[in-house]
Amino acid sequence: MPLSLPRPVFDANATQKTDFGDLPNWDLTDLYPAPDAPEIKRDMDWLEAECAAFAKDYQGKLADLDPKAMHTCILRNEKISSIAGRIMSYAGLRYYQNTTDPERAKFMSDCQDKITGYTTPLVFFTLEFNAIEDEAYKSLFADPDIARYKPYFDRVRAMKPYQLSDELERFLHDQSVVGATAWNKLFDETIAGLAFTIDGEEQGIEATLNLLTDHDRATREKGARELVRVFGENTPLFARVHNTLAKEKEIEDRWRGMPTPQTGRHLSNHVEPEVVEALRNAVVAAYPRLSHRYYELKRKWLGLDTLEVWDRNAPLPMEDKSTVSWDTATKMVLDAYSGFAPEMAELAEPFFHKGWIDAGVKPGKAPGAFAHPTVTDVHPYVMLNYLGKPRDVMTLAHELGHGVHQVLAADQGELLSSTPLTLAETASVFGEMLTFRKLLAEAKDDAQRKVMLAGKVEDMINTVVRQIAFYDFECKLHDARRNGELTPDDINALWMSVQGESLGPAFTFMEGYETFWAYIPHFVHSPFYVYAYAFGDGLVNALYAVYEEGTPGFQEKYFEMLKAGGSKHHKELLAPFGLDASDPKFWDKGLSMIEGFIDELEALS
Repeated sequence: MPLSLPRPVFDANATQKTDFGDLPNWDLTDLYPAPDAPEIKRDMDWLEAECAAFAKDYQGKLADLDPKAMHTCILRNEKISSIAGRIMSYAGLRYYQNTTDPERAKFMSDCQDKITGYTTPLVFFTLEFNAIEDEAYKSLFADPDIARYKPYFDRVRAMKPYQLSDELERFLHDQSVVGATAWNKLFDETIAGLAFTIDGEEQGIEATLNLLTDHDRATREKGARELVRVFGENTPLFARVHNTLAKEKEIEDRWRGMPTPQTGRHLSNHVEPEVVEALRNAVVAAYPRLSHRYYELKRKWLGLDTLEVWDRNAPLPMEDKSTVSWDTATKMVLDAYSGFAPEMAELAEPFFHKGWIDAGVKPGKAPGAFAHPTVTDVHPYVMLNYLGKPRDVMTLAHELGHGVHQVLAADQGELLSSTPLTLAETASVFGEMLTFRKLLAEAKDDAQRKVMLAGKVEDMINTVVRQIAFYDFECKLHDARRNGELTPDDINALWMSVQGESLGPAFTFMEGYETFWAYIPHFVHSPFYVYAYAFGDGLVNALYAVYEEGTPGFQEKYFEMLKAGGSKHHKELLAPFGLDASDPKFWDKGLSMIEGFIDELEALS
């Protein structure tokens, strides 16, 4: 039977009753009591006045500030970031609870417009900072109060070769609300508003995608074909979104002199292009040893001549069909965290009873899952779409890992707490691995062990192989867009050019699957984000191997790494564990863990 979705429940202090138990909703009052609360007006008014005052006090003067005045300047800038971040976190989280609510969309858009306008006078700050002469820049950090901010300003400094004039930077800042931001919003609202009809009942994208993991093959096919129908009807709009955003990016990159479309992402991730290239090449070379080999095993287990796309995430025939209650999932994850270190479970526990998780599937709610750090003087919020699947338990472990990481990094302050995407997946993937390893150790027999191993291998293939295939698709799309407008068929062809290569010969592809690029939000919101997942998985696999070797003081080193937030480069963070991501062999170490799981599956078969 198709899932019957309840009407939206957004009472901050209530839970949503489902077949999986009482699922928590967010309590956003730690940010603001309500959208019309006087505290929002207070903070908006302060922000408007302080941004103007900051520009008046410091524009044209940064190079001449003494250390004490520079420290005050940095602290004021950090507070502006915090207040603006608090407002936009509240507006954004409310919006993602129900993206089809016009009031929520208007509130977020109005907040974004105001804050963009207020902060336009601040564009000078990073531009002037980068104009400081190299010797003066180096001497600035001799002061201990300023020295702690050096990692942040080094990342700002990395953009120096690609800066535009002050006037153009202000224009881009102002124009952003009707540029990429507006197209992102159009994409989100379109995706959330898509209606899929299954057995005469209308449902949203999350519930329809969930059918692709159903035990019944006919149900999976029905879901896939309905996805194809709806994506096909909307492909021209999604193609327009991708064409516009890719062209906008190409124009800005060209003006900035960035050598590749990926350069901006590498700079923001604080990772060298050659490291990403080594990761990409290692994964692509491993396709036959990973995804091709695994899916051939799965084809045999399912008793099929070939796999269709709706079989990719199909449960195994021997898999338990029961769902996992919310209370059970909570205990599984907290027990796994506690087994690693009691402190980790203590950090995670408040998420469950303080309204820091929004777990239920609701009409209009954004699909997928995320952990939002908000600002360092509040706490993170986790969003899930929990449907009781074993994968949903792993998603809970994953997003909770992000939450723990964000809590630990908060002491670094607003400018240094944010972790580059390549390292942001560390705690989340590690949390998943802890949960998986605990459940695997408790498997009652080889059949259960086989199901669990297969599920983990599929998740790792989705995280590593699939995401690198996504990255290759994006690289091809942005390269092709430089030569002109792309039709939906052009984009479809680019999508299919990476699917067969990554998934392997066990698959055939239904007509219409070529449109499945349309719903992936990362392509729209964060170009080239996706390689961070593979980076994080490979890093954690290598890290977990060190943990399994019984390295003395591992837990302490691990927590120190998370507490560092964005204050250290990946080389510095991994050095205490004897690891180096710039060594091509590092990635083979991570991939060998997946191969080992597949070896065990072959032995069990």
